[in-house]
Amino acid sequence: MTTLFFNARRRPRAPFGAPALLLMLLAGPAPRAIADDLAPATAQAAGLLERYDGGGQYGMLPITASQLEDQLRRPELQASVGKGTIAVLYPNVSEPFRGAFIGMIQGIEERTRLRVRSYAVDARFDAADLNAQLKRHGTRVVIALGRQGLNVAAALDSDIEVLVGGALLLSDAEIANLNGISLTPDPALLFARLRALLPDARRVIVVYDPKKTEWLLRIAREAARGQGLELVSHEARDLGQAAQLYATLFSSADSRRDAVWLPHDTTTVEEGTLLPLILKQAWNSGVPIFSSNVLHVKKGALFAMSPNNVELGRSLASSAEGAIAGERRKGVQPLRELHTAINLRTASHMGLNIGYQQQRTFDLIYPEP
Repeated sequence: MTTLFFNARRRPRAPFGAPALLLMLLAGPAPRAIADDLAPATAQAAGLLERYDGGGQYGMLPITASQLEDQLRRPELQASVGKGTIAVLYPNVSEPFRGAFIGMIQGIEERTRLRVRSYAVDARFDAADLNAQLKRHGTRVVIALGRQGLNVAAALDSDIEVLVGGALLLSDAEIANLNGISLTPDPALLFARLRALLPDARRVIVVYDPKKTEWLLRIAREAARGQGLELVSHEARDLGQAAQLYATLFSSADSRRDAVWLPHDTTTVEEGTLLPLILKQAWNSGVPIFSSNVLHVKKGALFAMSPNNVELGRSLASSAEGAIAGERRKGVQPLRELHTAINLRTASHMGLNIGYQQQRTFDLIYPEP
């Protein structure tokens, strides 16, 4: 009896057609050669394989030729044959940002049975060469991660479906012809968490730049109504106007019924000079602030939400499979795959007692123990 060994995933999928894979294995290449061929084609994606391989999530498992044939006849594996591949474009950046995109790629690979090829891209990337590679590999859908991935995807042939993911500050003009998931948290989830922490809250105050955040405000207005909240929005087109608005709003807000939301908006939530002023005004007035940026919790915001990168990847993979199956949807949705953080020092300053059981509903707690 012939026994074959190959490097198996916990969640096996069929990146090749069943007959092709069977012939490849029966031809008798070395085990590492098989693993290399099953790995994504680029050096970056191969690095991803090594990362998880080193973590003990892969093992050398024995399987006979007849067992392999039985596995390849499984309906879910046969269903993936001939459907092409999914390409992922992600920014060629260093840590810690690279880790976020690697997490998204992990989620994509875990969710789909289709072959996934990953490409690290930057401003020097050759779009013509990429188009040729995608066609050669039968790519049906490209998942463009981050701003750089989106920029490169814009130069691809029009017959390739593009899904955007992991990108911030998508204006109305940018999202008009896009499909995918933004990196900004869904306001509905932020507002639901606000009501859970502060049941007496009735108004959410937000200062925003309409050139950058109008699409999100349309979603937020509906989400606020769903939570029984009034969304009071104020437009600011530059930093100076935003600073004046915050000073006025904090001085007149009711700390028992009002809360200030800080969206992803580089005009109205500028990190260098404006954010420290906002945090100081919130602390002095007792008006709670919550944010779409988890880093603000470390600096004093009451709570915030941040991306669950692996779950985001899984959602993008589901959308990619839907596109391959013929679903035609347009629009960029806010992110619902999230972690939540809270600042216990800020909560105590506001008179909130966050007990142990309630603390367990948060993924991140600051200040760190």
